[in-house]
Amino acid sequence: MNLASTLTLIRIFLVPVFLTLLLQNVPYGAYWATVVFILAAVTDGLDGYAARARREVTKFGQLIDPIADKLLISSAIVALVDLGQMSAWVAVIIIGREFAVSGLRLLAASEGAIIPAGKLGKLKTVSQVVAISALLINMPGSSWLVFIATVLTVWSGVDYFINAQGYFKETT
Repeated sequence: MNLASTLTLIRIFLVPVFLTLLLQNVPYGAYWATVVFILAAVTDGLDGYAARARREVTKFGQLIDPIADKLLISSAIVALVDLGQMSAWVAVIIIGREFAVSGLRLLAASEGAIIPAGKLGKLKTVSQVVAISALLINMPGSSWLVFIATVLTVWSGVDYFINAQGYFKETT
């Protein structure tokens, strides 16, 4: 297993650690959970960099990396809804966009195309990590960060669908 895939698997294994720290009665649990969440989010950038720099891009990595990303972000969002720190409608928008874009990517893959993450999608991810981290530590003004992340989430989702039109073959 290469370094990039190892980092991706570490991100997946950090999700239950994050959730345990956040949802169980652990001293300073929210702060430790935030540290683990940020550490896991950092592995997202590192695994992609490692794969490209070492020329170790694999089909396994291309499959598991977006799953790991969605697992981390979705679990944090569901936990924040459970804790009453995020509105359910925001969670539905963010998670719904992830399902929609994943479905789009699967459809493109069935046509033999891979839709790479765009700059707007990466900005969306960073904004979500910042907003979630702010909520986890009850940072003042975090509702504005959630608003920005939600807008970027919708915008990047629309952008994926507009840009993906060229990946599909015409059928008659």
